[in-house]
Amino acid sequence: MSSTCLILLIISLSFTVTVTGRIITTNSSTNLVNDGVNDDAILRVNSLFSLSSNETELCEQTYGFMPCTTTVIGNLFLILVYGYLMFLAATYLSAGSELLLEILGPGIVGGLFLPILGALPDAMLILVSGLSGSPETAQDQVSVGMGLLAGSTVMLLTVIWGACIIIGKCDLQDSIALENQDTKGFNLLGSGVSTDIWTSYSAMIMAVSVLPFIVVQFPQILHLTSGRHLAVLIGFITSISLLIAYCVYQVYQPNIQKRRLAFAKHKHVRSGILRYLKTNAFGGLLNDHGQPDQDVLYKLFSSVDVNGDGHLSVAELRALVVGMQLNDIKLNEDDAIDKVMKEFDTSGDDVVDFREFITGIANWLEEARRTKISYPIAGPDHIHDYHEETKRQHYLLGDEGGDDEENGVDDPRKTTIKALLLLLLGTLVAALFADPLVDAVDGFSTATSIPSFFISFIFLPLATNSSEAVSAIIFASRKKQRSASLTFSELYGAATMNNLLCLSVFLALVYVRGLTWDFTSEVLVIVIVCVVMGVFGSLRTTFPLWTSFIAFILYPFSLVLVYVMDYVFGWS
Repeated sequence: MSSTCLILLIISLSFTVTVTGRIITTNSSTNLVNDGVNDDAILRVNSLFSLSSNETELCEQTYGFMPCTTTVIGNLFLILVYGYLMFLAATYLSAGSELLLEILGPGIVGGLFLPILGALPDAMLILVSGLSGSPETAQDQVSVGMGLLAGSTVMLLTVIWGACIIIGKCDLQDSIALENQDTKGFNLLGSGVSTDIWTSYSAMIMAVSVLPFIVVQFPQILHLTSGRHLAVLIGFITSISLLIAYCVYQVYQPNIQKRRLAFAKHKHVRSGILRYLKTNAFGGLLNDHGQPDQDVLYKLFSSVDVNGDGHLSVAELRALVVGMQLNDIKLNEDDAIDKVMKEFDTSGDDVVDFREFITGIANWLEEARRTKISYPIAGPDHIHDYHEETKRQHYLLGDEGGDDEENGVDDPRKTTIKALLLLLLGTLVAALFADPLVDAVDGFSTATSIPSFFISFIFLPLATNSSEAVSAIIFASRKKQRSASLTFSELYGAATMNNLLCLSVFLALVYVRGLTWDFTSEVLVIVIVCVVMGVFGSLRTTFPLWTSFIAFILYPFSLVLVYVMDYVFGWS
């Protein structure tokens, strides 16, 4: 309620308040004499509250009625106010998206709408930065959009990424984080975060999403003076194509994930049965020639064949699976037994005879022997190694149905209405205050002579990325593998949408309005950070605490690199 009141107050004040600056100057034609006292102090005050030393400056009100100012402090105040309102817009969009996800689940909502809505405040700011006034004015203000685009991506992958490592760290054992166990403090090697394999895929996709930036930079890379406008068009087409492909992948990804998880879970059951049989087989399952020992297997078969009819029924297989006590699997017993029966029962008579039992076990043993062991290092007991590997694969894929994901919805209709209202309110606030925020940044840049790129790079992402930052930190604080996976997947997904959706909007503006694409150093920063963090995140699933410092270092590195490239080597 208080945030809504603040929005209404700003709008009402905008009809009555216009802050302008007017400079009273003296020249040689006046009769006033300057005594020379406190000239420096006067100049310092003037630099804070005015733009010019020789003429009256009047600011231009956004929409013809929004508050405006030409002073440093006035523009800083407006940046804070409009930035806070954009923060509220991002919060409303995030809350509405999560409510909608609870009702409709993943797929189209989680894969398509949520990423787009998360990037909407950034896209709105970029859009208005290139639509303002004449092409000359738009060319000047479009650097605000580029600063926001670069700053959002870099902040997500550096400061927020590193903070989530520190907040979500757990004790590491055998390169795997132990959930809810954090006893080693700030041990750079002994504590960290583990994610699932899908998070690695998200990092890989994020690294690939920089391709449109490289496409649009080809004329500059090849030092060509012509063809830049065409490169912008090709970059836009590339960006849109990748955006569509990414959304399609996100829509179908939950089903792909479920199938892979089901297969990994079945392999885990296989390895569990082999380990159980080996534990109860005195002398091992294999003979001296490395073949299945039929005598040993017959004794095991007989121990499972409770009624002694020479066949294993569904009930007897169920007793075998339940007796293994696979507590590390969220096991659907009916599904597991059905799959085992289908593998063993080659005759299709719904029972397993001894010959089918031997053939099935032999196939499993051969698979265990051929399986490449990633971790731990393979030893002489390949059945043990096979079980550990299937357990690891199952862990890396994550698991469905955790207790923290079971959120019931009491009244779907009421929740849907609330979600849609939050989404509508967030969209309206973002659309209304994006243009005034861009104007305030541009005015502050003019008043302070600080390039607008650096202002938008540092300050605007604090507002537009706030929802992603808060959500990621909350998930990371749960100190679980699944919540950590959600944390970093959200960060990689947000960076991907910045690189595709926001860049598509940016390139469309540049092409339609005939603006000049001259952002070589900014593009270089985005590409470096995305590729470094994308490759880093795709090559590993466990991140010790020391990895957070790599992310933190990249943030100041990015600022310094842009400054050096633009103002030392004159790239822009």
